[in-house]
Amino acid sequence: MSAQKRIVLFAATTGYQVRVFADVAQRLGFDLTLATDRCHVLDDPWGDHAVAVRFDKPGPSLKALQGPFDGIVAVGDRPTLLAAAAAERFGVRYHPVRAVEAAADKFLARERFRAAGLRLPSYRRIPFPGDAAAAAATTSYPCVLKPLGLSASRGVIRADSPEEFVAAFKRIRSILEQPDIVRRRAAQNQFLQVESYIPGSEYALEGLVTNGRLQTLALFDKPDPLEGPFFEETIYVTPSREPGEVQNELIETAALAVEALGLTDGPVHAEMRHNDQGAWILEVAARPIGGLCAKALQFRGGMGLEELVLRHSVGEDVSGAALSEEASGVMMIPIPREGIYESVSGVEEAKAVAGIEDVIITAKEGQKLLPLPEGSSYLGFLFARADSPEAVETALRQSHAKLEFQLATTLPVLRAHAVRRR
Repeated sequence: MSAQKRIVLFAATTGYQVRVFADVAQRLGFDLTLATDRCHVLDDPWGDHAVAVRFDKPGPSLKALQGPFDGIVAVGDRPTLLAAAAAERFGVRYHPVRAVEAAADKFLARERFRAAGLRLPSYRRIPFPGDAAAAAATTSYPCVLKPLGLSASRGVIRADSPEEFVAAFKRIRSILEQPDIVRRRAAQNQFLQVESYIPGSEYALEGLVTNGRLQTLALFDKPDPLEGPFFEETIYVTPSREPGEVQNELIETAALAVEALGLTDGPVHAEMRHNDQGAWILEVAARPIGGLCAKALQFRGGMGLEELVLRHSVGEDVSGAALSEEASGVMMIPIPREGIYESVSGVEEAKAVAGIEDVIITAKEGQKLLPLPEGSSYLGFLFARADSPEAVETALRQSHAKLEFQLATTLPVLRAHAVRRR
C-alpha cells in the first residue's frame, strides 16, 4: 500500500476555497496541512491544526513547516511567493520563485512580456508618491493607473485627462496608505504603473502548467464591458462564444505569457483582451481562479477544479481533463456602495430561476463593505449551468435581479436604508 500523499495548502484567512480544498483532500485520502497567516498569538484558535506563517517572511515560516511534502498549492495571490519558496526547500514540483515574483509584480511581468514580443499596452513606472501633476502632463490618454502589487482590480483606475489622472493618483495613494497594504507591499508601493488603455473584450483563461507546457482548462468570456473608470469583474461564462481563431489566439497568447514569466508547474489564471489588432496580455497569476468561482467549472467524470489542482500537485497525470458539455458561468455579486451589510432578500426567488445551480451569499452581518477601487470582495456568487453560454448569462442576470441587499450607512447615527443591487 502506497504512503499517504502530503500536501501543504497556503491560504489567507479570508480564502473562500480553503474548505473546498480540505474536503476534497479528505475524500481523496491526501494528508492536507493548512499554512495560514491568520494568527500568530493564540495556539490553534480555530482547532484545525493550521500552521501559522507570514507570507512576507519566508525564512521563519519555512522553519515552521514539517516536511516532507509531495505537493504544494497556494490559494490567492499573497501566499504564492511563500509557496514557491517552500517548494524549493522541500524539493516539490511547483513554479520557480523568480517566476512567481515576476507574475506578482505588474512591472516585472510587463518587462518579461515585452522581452518575449507579446502584444501589450505601453507602460511606465513613476515614483509614488510623487508629483502627480508632472506625471499627468507627460501621459497620453486614456490611460490606466495601477498599483504594482494589488490584485482583483483593487486600486486600478482609468483616467481620460490630466485632471482625472491627478484625482486617481490621490485616490490610489489613500488606498496604499492603509496599514495592511503598507505592511505587506512596502517595496512595490514606491512606484505606480501607468499604462495605455486597451479597448476590447476581456477574457480569462484557467490552466495548469506541467514542465512549462500550458494545458487550457477553460476560456471564459466576460460579457460585461470593462471600460472603467473602475474594473469590477462580474460575469464569467464558458465555453467562449468567440470564433475558433480568436480563441486559439487567446490561448496561444496565454501560453507565451506563461513561458515568458518562467512558470513551470502549477495552476495559472490569465487575463487578456482582444480587439481588431489581436490578443493583448494583461496578466498571469500563479494560482487558480479566486473566490468560489472554481465552483463554475465541472469536468467530465464529476471532477472539480480543486480536485484537478490537488492531483496535479502530487504529480498525477490530469492531461485528459475536459469540461463537461454543458455551458456554465458565475456571477460575482458586486458591492453597490460602501456600507455595513445587514441582510438580503429574494434568495429563494434567485435560486428558482431556470439554469441557476446555486446562490451563495458570502457577506456576513455587520461586515463593512467597500466597492472598487478601495474594496476587494463581493457580496456573494451566483452559479448557472445550461445548454448554451447565452442561456447561462441570461440566468445569471435574471437571478441577480431577484436579490435586494440591505446595507446600513457606515455612520451609526444615521438611519439604515435599503439599496437595490445596482
